[in-house]
Amino acid sequence: MFKRIMAIAVLAVVLSGCSTVKGWFGGKGKDDGKPTEPAELVDFTATATVSKLWSANAGKGEDRLGVHQGPAVADGRVYAAAVEGGVRAFDLQTGKSVWQYKSEERLAGGPGAGDGLVVVGSLDGKVIALDAATGAEKWQAKVPNEVIAAPAIGQGLVLVRSNDGRVSAFDAATGERRWFSNHDLPSLSVRGNAPVTLAPGIVFVGNDDGTLSAMGLNDGRPLWNQVIGVPEGRTELERMADVDGAPVLDGTTVYATSFKKETVAIDGPSGRPLWSRDNGGPGGLGLSSGNVIVSDPAGSVWALDKASGAPLWSNTSLARRSLTAPTVQGDFAVVGDFDGYVHWLRLDNGQEAARERVGGKAVRAKPVVADGILLVQNVEGELSAFRLQ
Repeated sequence: MFKRIMAIAVLAVVLSGCSTVKGWFGGKGKDDGKPTEPAELVDFTATATVSKLWSANAGKGEDRLGVHQGPAVADGRVYAAAVEGGVRAFDLQTGKSVWQYKSEERLAGGPGAGDGLVVVGSLDGKVIALDAATGAEKWQAKVPNEVIAAPAIGQGLVLVRSNDGRVSAFDAATGERRWFSNHDLPSLSVRGNAPVTLAPGIVFVGNDDGTLSAMGLNDGRPLWNQVIGVPEGRTELERMADVDGAPVLDGTTVYATSFKKETVAIDGPSGRPLWSRDNGGPGGLGLSSGNVIVSDPAGSVWALDKASGAPLWSNTSLARRSLTAPTVQGDFAVVGDFDGYVHWLRLDNGQEAARERVGGKAVRAKPVVADGILLVQNVEGELSAFRLQ
């Protein structure tokens, strides 16, 4: 546990110390003389109109815990949890409060939502399942370590990734444990875990050692294991290769990215790599109809061709701003940063199109899009909804 806590401090040094050249494709920018400081935001002419629909508070947020807590959406409702404050449900369109579940647990993992359930995990390893309609508690379970990734719900199961590398499967109706699977951890890793991704009969799991695993959904049996980021280097810090963003499934192809700045497309059923590219980061990726969007640890945002992995464009104007994983809203890629700003980048060329701010605190969780609405939660638990005009 000590080593994993230390990873937070080490990673902060890594992110603040990364140097990158400002501008487009190596062009110079005005802060080139400050290679260790976050890039200053510059004015631009907006080419997209963004309106804030509503804002709400989910409770006392994660602050500096590094758990990347964000909302989940299902059946027209937004579900948000806070380290202190329980779980809240809001109407997606209006932000009106629907229900609140109060808990004395420090809730850090999730929530996950689906199939009539909302499930959240705690820093003490508790798993709590709630009725999505009312917020009433349905069952509780326990795992051996803290839960800081959102549980996944589907096909009659709740899948929980705990911080010790274990994936536990619980019966969605009763909370009875069906199976669990362990994966060895490296000595040092980035703070965070990848939520698992479900496919028919398969569970995809990004691991702290830089691999992506596929397991049978019914029993957790291993199906295949592929390297996403190679843990190379002389020191433990250099060898960090975490896959901390949820793998993204598109048809039968699964996409994953790692702290080693490597992004891979893999045939889901067989585990056969389709392409690999040296651009990416630990926090996950966004998909459009033709692009894979990734942000790297240095603060560059990249668009890769979905079919081949070939780079289409890069934007380095947000260097060292500790960007979230990207998501896609309409014709734009969206990322949040350490200072609470949300940035919309054009999918066709990567140019910044709009900018808004969510409070004055960091956004660490990947933004979520549902029914055309973008949802952003910052580390103080402030939740905001935006729509493109």
